[in-house]
Amino acid sequence: MLSVTEITNTTDKEAELLWKQCLIPIKETLPPITFSTWFAPIKPVSYTNNRLTVKLPGSFFYEWLDEHYKTLIDRSVKNALGEKAELSYLIASDTEESDFHVESEPIKIDPVTEVKPDKSRNHFDSKLNTLYTFDNFIKGEGNQLARAAAQAISENPGGTSFNPFFVYGGVGLGKTHLVQAIGNRILESWPEKKVRYTSAGQFTIDFVEAISKNEQNEFSNFYRSIDVLIIDDIQSLVGKDKTQDLFFNIFNTLHQSKKQIILTSDKPPKDLKGLDDRMISRFNWGLTADIQPPDLETRIAILTSKAERLNMFLSLHIIEYIATHITSNIRELEGCLIKLLAYMAISSKEIDLDITKKIVREISTSRKVQVSIDIITQIVCAHLGVEEDKVREKTRKAEVVFARQVCMYISKEMTKSSLKTIGLHFGGRDHSTVIHSCAAIEEMVIRDSKTREVINTLKNKVEIACL
Repeated sequence: MLSVTEITNTTDKEAELLWKQCLIPIKETLPPITFSTWFAPIKPVSYTNNRLTVKLPGSFFYEWLDEHYKTLIDRSVKNALGEKAELSYLIASDTEESDFHVESEPIKIDPVTEVKPDKSRNHFDSKLNTLYTFDNFIKGEGNQLARAAAQAISENPGGTSFNPFFVYGGVGLGKTHLVQAIGNRILESWPEKKVRYTSAGQFTIDFVEAISKNEQNEFSNFYRSIDVLIIDDIQSLVGKDKTQDLFFNIFNTLHQSKKQIILTSDKPPKDLKGLDDRMISRFNWGLTADIQPPDLETRIAILTSKAERLNMFLSLHIIEYIATHITSNIRELEGCLIKLLAYMAISSKEIDLDITKKIVREISTSRKVQVSIDIITQIVCAHLGVEEDKVREKTRKAEVVFARQVCMYISKEMTKSSLKTIGLHFGGRDHSTVIHSCAAIEEMVIRDSKTREVINTLKNKVEIACL
C-alpha cells in the first residue's frame, strides 16, 4: 500500500528556486493550459544532498504524468540540477486539498508521482511504480483469472505452477498495473528479494548499451541474479535475434532456479510471429491468461473508484453515461475523468450531463490507433507480398531489401521513433543503415513515379488503419 507522507507548509526557499529552474524548459515545451493543469500545482518542499523533493496534490496523477511527461521531467531536472540530481515526490493527504488553490491563476489538481523509496526494502532498484497495487486494481469478469493467478504468485513467487506467468491483452486494459502489483506485494512480504520490472524495449536498449561498453557478462549476470523478473511488452523482442538469445538463456537460468518470471504481451504466445519457437514453447510452460475489455459494471466501478481518489463528486447518472459510451479500455475512462477535472478547474463550474457528453464526443472522435513501426511493417509487407519475418533477417534478396527500406522510410516519416529504435525493429540494424535506407527511398520517390505511387498508397493505408 502507498503510504501518504505528511509534510509541513513551510517551503525550502532553495527548493523553490531550483524547482522554478526545472520548470523553465517544461513551460517552454508545453501549451499554457497543459502546463497550468499538470505542473503548476506541484509544490517544492526541500533540497538536500542533490535530491529535490516536491509535493503533489494526489496519487492518481502519477500514472498520467509518468506515462506522458516522465522523459521531459527527467531531462529538465538533470539539465537544471546536474546529472546526479534526483527528484522525489510526496503525496498530499486529502485534508491538504485546499493548499493547492492558487489565486494568481486558475489551476487544478493533477500531477506526477514517483514515491520516495520505502526504507523497509533493500537498496535494489526494482523500477516498480508503487502506485500499482492489488488494492486499486478493479476486479471484473475480464480480468478474473489473471488477477487470481497474480495474487497466488505474489503469495508464493516461483513456487506455483504459474511460472512463467504470461498475461496478454489490448492496450490500456491494466496488464502493466497487474504485473507490477505482483512485484509490490512480493516486496511487502519479502523486502530482501530482488524484483525487477522493465519493458522488453528497455531491456533491448540496455543490452545494446552493454555491448557498446563491452559489459555483456555483467548485464547477463545481473539479470540471472534476480528473484522475480517482470518483462512488459515481450512482443518488442520480435526481430531482435541477439537479444532473444540472451533472454532465452536468462529465462532458462531463472526458471531452473525456481525464480518467478512474469511477462506481458499484446497477443498470446502462439501469435508472436518472429519470436524463436523455443522461446514461445517456454512461454507455454506456465499459465497464459488474457485480460478482456471491462464490462459495463466494471467500467462503472473503475470510474467510481477513480473519481473518489480525485475528490470528484459525479452523479451516478454521469458515471453511467461515460461507462456506456467509452467501452474500449481503462485509459480512455481515466482520460475522460481528467478532462472533466480540467474543465472544473478552468471554469470553476460543476460537471453536468451536457459537458460530459461534449467531452465523451471529443474522446470518441479523436480516438485513433497510434501509428507504430509494427503496424507499418504489417501493412508494407502485406502490400509488397513479403513475409514480415524476412525484413528482420539478414537476407539481401532485392524484394526483401526494398520492403525493409520502405518500412524504415515510412517509420521515419510517420512515427516519432528515433533512428536507433527503427533500426532495432529490423534485426538490430544501426542508425546508419536506417539513414541509408531512407535516403535510397527518397531518391527513388523523386525519380520514379511508380515508387512514389507505392509510397503514397502505403501511407494512406497506414493512416486508414489507424483511424
